[in-house]
Amino acid sequence: MGLKLSTESIRFLTLFESLTGASVKDCLVQEDKVVFVVKKGDMGTAIGKGGINIERTREIIGKKIEVVEYSDDPVEFIVNIFKPINITVKIQEKDDKKIAIINVNPQLKGLVIGKGGKNINKAKELAKRHHNIESIIVK
Repeated sequence: MGLKLSTESIRFLTLFESLTGASVKDCLVQEDKVVFVVKKGDMGTAIGKGGINIERTREIIGKKIEVVEYSDDPVEFIVNIFKPINITVKIQEKDDKKIAIINVNPQLKGLVIGKGGKNINKAKELAKRHHNIESIIVK
């Protein structure tokens, strides 16, 4: 599946790869942060010792940095998007559309959704881009 990245996303992606040595599969630029999806197994490389790579990238870009580890398994990928929050995910197909249903402790539901729906919208966009999942429902 070919992703269409903006010029800004490509610039950030290239910068992050050169700073960290991690392989980046995707870059999602939001208002206040940049989300990098790194190849499975590259999470440690991306973060760096004591988070040095994240910190350095944040200083250069001027936005918060978030790193998500990619997985070919859509369930594992969605779990990775929400780490460290403990969630369970089920994928259902309805009318030829894939829908992810997330179960989370009711006390953590607000964290999963995020302020103004920011976290859930980020998850929906990444799930759609990488696994063609139409929607994510939080229970």
